[in-house]
Amino acid sequence: MQQETFGSYIRGLREAAGMPLRKLAARLDIDQSTLSKIETNQRYASREMVPLLAEVFGLDARELRIKFLSEQILYQIRDEEDGLEALKLAEETINYNKPQKQ
Repeated sequence: MQQETFGSYIRGLREAAGMPLRKLAARLDIDQSTLSKIETNQRYASREMVPLLAEVFGLDARELRIKFLSEQILYQIRDEEDGLEALKLAEETINYNKPQKQ
């Protein structure tokens, strides 16, 4: 099963809301062509766009940020032979370095 990309997810939200590309681009303070490239996965959204997108579409900012970050991680390791192992090690390192709750 293939996951929907962040760009196509945003496009789906925009279209479902009946919002023209130009209006969302204006809300994000970017060119229409840039937004079009993001929606068609020719360019990546910036981290700064995530809270704005959450606000525009009434989404949980944390959930949208997780979707954004997971795609960023995927693009970093997808072509690496040992990508999955590196991801597992990163998870272990994060868990090891978490402050302990008291």
